[in-house]
Amino acid sequence: MNETNPVLSARKLRKCYGGQPVVDGLNLSIRRGECFGLLGPNGAGKTTTLRLLLGLIAPDAGELRLLDYHVPEEARPARLRVGVVPQMDNLDPDFTVAENLLVYGRYFGMSDAAIEARLPELLEFASLTGKRDARVPTLSGGMKRRLTLARALVNDPEVIFLDEPTTGLDPQARHLIWQRLRELTARGKTLLLTTHFMDEAERLCHRLAVMDNGRLISEGSPRELIEQNIEPQVVEVFGEHAAAWAQDHAARHAQRFEISGESVFCYVLDAQPLLAELQQHPQLRYLHRPANLEDVFLKLTGREMRE
Repeated sequence: MNETNPVLSARKLRKCYGGQPVVDGLNLSIRRGECFGLLGPNGAGKTTTLRLLLGLIAPDAGELRLLDYHVPEEARPARLRVGVVPQMDNLDPDFTVAENLLVYGRYFGMSDAAIEARLPELLEFASLTGKRDARVPTLSGGMKRRLTLARALVNDPEVIFLDEPTTGLDPQARHLIWQRLRELTARGKTLLLTTHFMDEAERLCHRLAVMDNGRLISEGSPRELIEQNIEPQVVEVFGEHAAAWAQDHAARHAQRFEISGESVFCYVLDAQPLLAELQQHPQLRYLHRPANLEDVFLKLTGREMRE
């Protein structure tokens, strides 16, 4: 494969259900060796996009190439070079850790000897060396997630799709998964990651795209998205009197502010005048911090709940 070519590219990708566009004119280009994040609220079209990119469903319009294969026409040979970590673990509870890896490898036409040769490396990567013969129900949630990641690597894939890989994990397990994903990109693997954790996307992704209502609404590195879409500093003001305070004072000291329940988010170029103002209101609590990717996400997609 020519290294100058994108590993995955989509052009004007479109998919409708019931006459409503779920993916609407999507353009993507993902480079070899990068972690690319796909972000969006529930119902934004992320899951349908992943299914399209994997060739599991056919688009109504548009062009898609994965590892130089036309998808969905050549999806089967393309998927032989792809690994998938699904949103929900679907490990076989009747098998041991090693047996789950062995059976999965057979789906790719690998011999048992070839899979066995890879087991030590996979188990070490997943920090499961001592759990080779353990059955799945005896594993913790973090262990199951690491096993699902190891399983996706059985065929030594070039591209790995990860659908919310750390949902439901405690901080220690999440950080271990992050470390392993960084190791994969350091090896030249290409990752496509969906997540609802903005700190995860900010830490792991070289570039990312924000989707809403089936459309790509912003794209770039985490730092670029923050610089292009949001003021550099944020002051969060809390308390039952915060909203009333904001109506009288926030507009004078902030470029922009938003009221959400008993919190006020003030977006500023220079926080010092606002911080001095807050010193006059000891009944209010506040937090001063740099803008982050979550601020961008909420600005682009709104704060209202999505079902």
